[in-house]
Amino acid sequence: MKKVDLFKEAASVSYPGRGIVAGLSEDGKYAVSAYWTMGRSAGSRNRIFVTEKEDGSEVIRTKAFDPSLIAGDPSLIIYAAVRQLDNKTIVTNGDQTDTIYEGLKNGKTFEESLRSRKYEHDAPNYTPRISSLLEREDGKLKYSLSILKSDDGNPDNCLRHTFTYDNPVKGEGHYIHTYLGDGNPLPSFEGEPVKVSISGSIGEFTDKLWNSLNEDNKVSLFVRYIDIATGDYETKIINKNK
Repeated sequence: MKKVDLFKEAASVSYPGRGIVAGLSEDGKYAVSAYWTMGRSAGSRNRIFVTEKEDGSEVIRTKAFDPSLIAGDPSLIIYAAVRQLDNKTIVTNGDQTDTIYEGLKNGKTFEESLRSRKYEHDAPNYTPRISSLLEREDGKLKYSLSILKSDDGNPDNCLRHTFTYDNPVKGEGHYIHTYLGDGNPLPSFEGEPVKVSISGSIGEFTDKLWNSLNEDNKVSLFVRYIDIATGDYETKIINKNK
């Protein structure tokens, strides 16, 4: 697969939905993780990322910016998006973050943990659940991406795809998102995660990625650079709602 410019790729679709990027910095020192939310409805746009402390570590959660606007099933928009477990960083677009976290604590693999889950219950879109796991081990990085989606809109069949990258290349990552673009119903992502370039400091990367996302639809962005040798990390969050 040919590597493409992440920022151009993110800008090429007006509504990719929620997106996840995992990769390795240009100098090979940092694991790079990014996740963003987008929205078309008032409810979907009524979100921010917040940082909380739980069990001695940081958890990034989605939160309603205006609680009075919450409607429908809040579990689809309010959840822990990022959790840390020892040398592992879990990033997802839903409450399957907790499923993976508990599964890993109980000796299951990333893929095994997700066996109990499927796409979101938001017919007719059946929004895919996308997830990532970044692992530091012996000074090296490996990461996996997963997508759980309906079979071309058929809710009777959940398609489960996991992609694992054991030896990431400096300055490269992979990008997966929920939708191919706008539509009604929204068409689910297809194919392998897109191979993308990873460049710049965390500040440069965050600003360029945020500016690449559709101005009307973007809601929040999370970016984390993790020192592979030490596990120390720096996090940037941008919320459109302030």
